[in-house]
Formats: sequence, structure tokens, C-alpha cells
Amino acid sequence: MNKLWNAITEHIVAPSRLTADQLLGLLTPLGRSVHLRRHAASVIVARVQLISALFAVLVPLWAVVDVWVFDTRTATWLVLLRLASAAVFVALAWPREISATRPYTQAVAMLLVMLMVPPLFYLVSLQIVDPVGLTDSQRLMAQLYTFMPTIVLGGLAIFPLTALEIVLFSLPVLGAALIGMTSGGVELALDQHGAALWFMLMMMGVAMFSGMSQSHYMESLVHKAMTDPLTGAYTRRSGIEALELMFRLSSMSGKPLAVAFFDLDHFKAINDAFGHEAGDQALCTLVERLRRSLRRGDVLVRWGGEEFVAVLPELPADQIPAFLQRVRQAGFGERPDGTPLTASIGVAESIADGVLDWRALVEKADQRMYAAKRAGRDRAVLPGEVTVPL
Repeated sequence: MNKLWNAITEHIVAPSRLTADQLLGLLTPLGRSVHLRRHAASVIVARVQLISALFAVLVPLWAVVDVWVFDTRTATWLVLLRLASAAVFVALAWPREISATRPYTQAVAMLLVMLMVPPLFYLVSLQIVDPVGLTDSQRLMAQLYTFMPTIVLGGLAIFPLTALEIVLFSLPVLGAALIGMTSGGVELALDQHGAALWFMLMMMGVAMFSGMSQSHYMESLVHKAMTDPLTGAYTRRSGIEALELMFRLSSMSGKPLAVAFFDLDHFKAINDAFGHEAGDQALCTLVERLRRSLRRGDVLVRWGGEEFVAVLPELPADQIPAFLQRVRQAGFGERPDGTPLTASIGVAESIADGVLDWRALVEKADQRMYAAKRAGRDRAVLPGEVTVPL
């Protein structure tokens, strides 16, 4: 069984291996990080806009065929229907900024609207085209419209979606197809409709596999781009993106945002006396211990060298001592000579310090970190310039 699993992860989800936790994340979007959701949202919005721009042109152009094939009354209604569909595609393709607070909700809404245009076009066309007395060319056109839900299900394959999202997006499309199959009082029959339903389910399966593969590959790329290869903490660039978003959200909600600036004491002495490999190990140990003190929604950033920033959403000033207590209990590890690693910490909190942007928040924490060093190291300086020995 392990050989089969290794073969699947090596040849299907390459270039990165797939763990059980990652597999669960591909089945449902609930486990996605904020960064991954924003990246997925930007990809989905960009592809929706591109496809909508193409269909905004192609859908009205096909009206020439409707005018050529159908009678004047039917063609007029079909042309009006095409113009209405094109208007929706134009609205989706129109350049817009991605929401700063709910980008994924915006992306999913745009995708759902785009996906529902062809099935709804198909259902309305059933009311326009009279099935009685159709010529061969008219019957061919009416049959082509019935493939619209199937095409939509296949089109889901180009979006980085989880398995659950594919199923949820497919349900209204399948519903529209079933309504169309049973229109005019026709009963659903296996011999008449089974092949079409089977083909639509196959398209949904292909879309599910493709969407999950894209999601996994995108997650691997985002993780590599966002994290420091040595410690696994966020890089400074990705940390700044998280800070900007979290500060904006905290300002809008009126909730506090705290930042703790950590700097290892006498780190240069480790490199000088024991070599850079020992220094790297000390940094990895520090990150490992800090993560024991952080909550699920906290973010740890390698700011530079031996400096790390912990972003702590919804942590008011009066709860910072409890956070420092957790840090004290976890410790920072040991130096190569067996003595404990220590750090100087500066903490700032958005409401208590009255800062107006994330830069001022980090600057305030940085200043207090240096104040902790000047006061003798191995201590923290909190809002109100309160010093707490560690």
C-alpha cells in the first residue's frame, strides 16, 4: 500500500510529495492559509476575467448563425438572449481591484456567476426554440445548446479548486441539465439520458482531479516563496504582506494587533566560536520553541539575520504578559556550550500605542527591543515601557 501511495505522489502530484494533511486540504478549502487563499483568489479572478472577455466577444458573434438558421421571431429572441449574456460577461471581465478583506469570497462569486450563464442560456433557449417542426439545421443548433452544462463542467478544470468546491459548483450546473432533460413533460430515462449524465459526471471527475492538482502545485510554490528555507518562518516579504492585511483587518474591526520583535542575544559569538552551522541550528531551535508559544492564527517572520517578528492578532496589551509567560516556559533552546539561549524582546500593540499603520507598529516594537538590550538583555519591554525580565 505504501508503494502505491509513493508511486501516486511521485508521478501524479510531482514535483512535490503529498502528505495526508495536504490531501485533506485538497478535499476542502477550510484548511487553506490566508496567503494561499489570496493567491488562489487572484488566479481565479484573472482566469474568470480572461474567459469572460473572450465570451463577451464570441457569444454575440454567434448570433449570425442564429439569424441564418432560425426564423425571424426565434432568432430575435436568441439574439437578445446572447446580448444579455454578453453583458454579464463584460461586467465580469471589467478590470477591478481584488477585495482586501474577502478576496476569496469575491473570486468564488465571480466564478459562480460566470459558470451559471451557459446553463441558464440553455434553459431559456428551450422556451424560445419550438421543438415542433424543426429543420435539420435548427435541430442541430438546439442539440448543441444541450451541451452547454457539460462544457461548463469541463471548464472547471482550469481553476485551482478543492474537491468539495468542484462538487458544489457542479451541483447547480447538473441541476440545470436535469431541468432541461425533463422539460416538456419528458421523464428522466436511463436509456435516453444515461449517456449524457455519465459524460457530465466524467467531466466533473476530470475537473476535480485537475483542480486538486493545480491547488497542490500552487500550494507548493507559494510555500517555497513565502518561507525561509532555513527556519521555515515566513520571509520578510511575505511577512510584510501578512502584516499589511492583518493591520487593515484589525483597524476595520477595531480589534488590537500586537507585534513582538525578537533578537537573539550574543548571536555573533555563536558563529565566531562554534561556526555558522551552530548558528543556523540556534536559529532553527529558536523558531521551533517560539512556535510552541504561538496560537494558530499568529504569524512568525524572519525579519533578518537573528531577528524575528511575531504578528499576534487580537492580542490586547493586558494579555501580553500571558504571552510572555508562554514564551518563558517554552524557552529559546541552548547554545552549543550548553548555556540557555536568551533574547531581547520588544512588544507593541496597535490600540495601546495609538499607531496608524503597520510600519509604525513594527518600529515601536523594534525600539523597545533595543531598549531591552540596553537594559541588560534577556528581557522584554512592553507598551507603557514596562520592562519584564525573562
